[in-house]
Amino acid sequence: MSSKKVAIVTGGGSGLGLAISKAFTANNITTIIIGRDEQKLKAAKEQLGENGFYKTCDLSVLTTIPALIEDIVKEFGQVDILVNNAGINMKKEFIEVTDEDFQKVITTNVNSVFSMSREVVKHMLIQKSGCIINISSMAAQYGLPKVIAYSASKTAIDGMTRAMAVELSPKGIRVNAIAPGFIYSAMTAKALDSDPERKAKVFNRTPMGHMGQPEDIGAAALYLASDGAKYVTGVVLPVDGGNSIGF
Repeated sequence: MSSKKVAIVTGGGSGLGLAISKAFTANNITTIIIGRDEQKLKAAKEQLGENGFYKTCDLSVLTTIPALIEDIVKEFGQVDILVNNAGINMKKEFIEVTDEDFQKVITTNVNSVFSMSREVVKHMLIQKSGCIINISSMAAQYGLPKVIAYSASKTAIDGMTRAMAVELSPKGIRVNAIAPGFIYSAMTAKALDSDPERKAKVFNRTPMGHMGQPEDIGAAALYLASDGAKYVTGVVLPVDGGNSIGF
């Protein structure tokens, strides 16, 4: 086993996944980003420098996951950190969500997280160490309208995080989650600017009064993956400017 840590970040080509990958690569962690869009991954790899690598895979096709992990372990020798960040959302009125819609979100946001974790854990058990970080959401902290499948999926992530932590921590594998609040991106900014009422609501219940930056999530992931968090397992860490406790 190399002393240099190896991380996998799903959905690492953009947004929070890229911010987490940047935090890792800047701290000398070999980081493999996974996504569906090879052009996006290539562009992201350029930003990550010599510690960044990518693999193209559609994680919603669950049968491809075991081979993907085998490939990574063959090539890089080990996996020390897994960040399950890939996820999809769907905004629709409750009664308009079809069974297919609901299942699609659950497959990507829950099933693929489980399958990725299971395959990676098989290797972490051999090395008796590892760290898994799941990405939760404010949708699991309180009720959000029009995102029923997403809310169900992220609440499942919190439950899985605790169950995995209890079962795997005795074997040297820590499992935690990060629950991002409203984090700045071109997409969130545009969405809020076009809906002043929602924007006011977001800021009124965020005690810090502003949005977070993707780097805030990167820093939280870096902490949870570090030796500084060696006694931390089973937590869902809100990085939200106080949004989840705001009134």
